[in-house]
Amino acid sequence: MTNASAPKLDLSPARLRQLATEIKRRGTALGFQQIGIAGVELAEDERRLQDWLNRQRHGDMGYMARHGSKRSHPDALVPGTVRVISGRMDYWPGDSRDAERVLADPNRAYIARYALGRDYHKVLRQRLRRLAQHIETQIGPFGYRVFVDSAPVLEKGLARNAGLGWIGKHTNLLHHQAGSYFFLGEVFTDLPLPVDQPATNHCGTCRACIDICPTKAIVAPYELDARRCISYLTIELRGSIPVEFRQAIGNRIFGCDDCQLVCPWNKFAQPTAEGDFAPRHGFDDESLVGLFRWSETEWASATEGSALRRVGYERWLRNLAVALGNAPTKTVVVDALRARLHYPSELVREHVRWALSQHADC
Repeated sequence: MTNASAPKLDLSPARLRQLATEIKRRGTALGFQQIGIAGVELAEDERRLQDWLNRQRHGDMGYMARHGSKRSHPDALVPGTVRVISGRMDYWPGDSRDAERVLADPNRAYIARYALGRDYHKVLRQRLRRLAQHIETQIGPFGYRVFVDSAPVLEKGLARNAGLGWIGKHTNLLHHQAGSYFFLGEVFTDLPLPVDQPATNHCGTCRACIDICPTKAIVAPYELDARRCISYLTIELRGSIPVEFRQAIGNRIFGCDDCQLVCPWNKFAQPTAEGDFAPRHGFDDESLVGLFRWSETEWASATEGSALRRVGYERWLRNLAVALGNAPTKTVVVDALRARLHYPSELVREHVRWALSQHADC
């Protein structure tokens, strides 16, 4: 935490209320659709997290079990923290090709809409730092740390407590006027700001997200088994994708939006005004064969500054091989797969062999 080196100015209750209002105003000016303030109590979220871990539903994501209680105790992660300023920023790319049409075209590559543009980590982190710097201009130096999916933080629980939305049955955060297509980021601070009211749940009896999931990863309302989730399988999983899920993955090569696309609350989602989140390199409408033929140099150039870099070139080819196995049998598809049969990575070769087995009659 950046520590104060000079006496703070007036931090009376009235001044803190005024400061909270100014933080929200400035956050909006910096491009956030909403800023909220929460305390550090996450006891129920901690219980649910531990139950999830005990059931091994985190799969290979060992980092979810590390750090002990720091994930559910912001004041343990950053000593001195008494409040968390949480912000949400819309990312839905309104000028991209229709998501459902891409999913319905087995020759095209589907990439989760959040990953079509610039890496959100960089965008939000920069804005939150500017927000913290603005606070310093108002009160002088104070203690804070900025996080954007970069530390053991229960960001959805904190955002819910800050009034930014409720955690839906698909385990994503939902807002009744904005749906779920937004990023979250936090500023941990030692300022005792007034907290906002937690959001209330509005999922009701709806189970659309549960029913639509291609791999049945939402095993019960508000319970996700990451080991079955396509986002986990195509992004987090480092090894071989279990055969039982390969056909269900379809043409999804990086993440999955199905549970969000079907959610009734996303009819209120607004396209982002952030140019950084606009699709790059035609990622919203690329052919599977075209992407699979990219050299590592071409891939590195096209994914520079993108969240797609997270999977690396090897897993990029792995994912595309699975999608090509699910594509209609065509000479161009089979030829592209055969060209990778002797690729140096056994991980890639194994998925290519599986894909070719799906086109055995060709």
